[in-house]
Amino acid sequence: MVNTVDKSEILFLFESKYTIPNGDPFTGEQRYDEETKRVLVSDVRIKRYVRDFFIEQNLILKEKKYEVYVFNDKSQIGEGSTESGSSARMQSLWADYYEKKPGKKEIGAEALNLIKRCIDVRLFGGISTEKDAAVNLTGPVQFALLNPSLNKSDLRIHQNTSVFSSSAEKSRGAIGTTTVVPYAINQVHGWINPYSAIQTDLSNDDVKELFSAMWKSVNNINTRSKSNQSSVLLIQIVYNEPNDKLYGTDKLITIESSKEDEQIRSMDDYTFNFSRLQEIAESSKIREIKYYTEIPEIKETIGKFGSKFTEMSI
Repeated sequence: MVNTVDKSEILFLFESKYTIPNGDPFTGEQRYDEETKRVLVSDVRIKRYVRDFFIEQNLILKEKKYEVYVFNDKSQIGEGSTESGSSARMQSLWADYYEKKPGKKEIGAEALNLIKRCIDVRLFGGISTEKDAAVNLTGPVQFALLNPSLNKSDLRIHQNTSVFSSSAEKSRGAIGTTTVVPYAINQVHGWINPYSAIQTDLSNDDVKELFSAMWKSVNNINTRSKSNQSSVLLIQIVYNEPNDKLYGTDKLITIESSKEDEQIRSMDDYTFNFSRLQEIAESSKIREIKYYTEIPEIKETIGKFGSKFTEMSI
């Protein structure tokens, strides 16, 4: 495959108001850096947003526009099977795309082609542990393991009651306690690697689908802990060469406010400082900086930064 995907970095900003942007799976509490007071969003949370969006679109369209690898699919596994989740998913893909499963000589190469039918594998990589058909692909799109918010925040304790009791013997509803984030402007930092893109057959169309899914998934999610979130700004910094790299791209955007960070409750309370983003565009390593926003003030500001800044579509 000829490489057509450019090396680039991603900055994705979204705001959260009295939500839990990314709860810890063990405690349910918001991931949080107590030393810096920054709210944290993990790479896994962002990838789940993207995968869930693709799966939901299939349901809405009533057709399988997107083949997604990572979800709990046991449709081809018999009761009591001890197969791994990845092996179970591969069984479903074999059944969908092959009348007869390939023989031992061909199955390795065919398994690689099969798994790359899935858009999340082309983006994020994937593994198959199926016997004689093992696959291990590193994803060309990666996000920072933990992404700190641009502002500091004090978590707020929130208590609520449930109509249902915690056990049949009790007559009253249960009481729950959790913490919520009053306000956070979250920044997610990512990378697109052109060398890994060759291995997974990632295309520029796949990258466009990724950006659309990131933007729309945050806006559309309607769970109790995440419904009050909004996408703010998406930036793709495109390098001239596949080995180019600039330091500190996660620090290109900051906020300024007359209030303490912990007092911020909306975008009315601060302004963005894009001066470093504008400066980095002058580097010979940068070919283009693409951006997307639906906020007129941000669009007007970035639109004046020069010819290297181009608006993308979602």
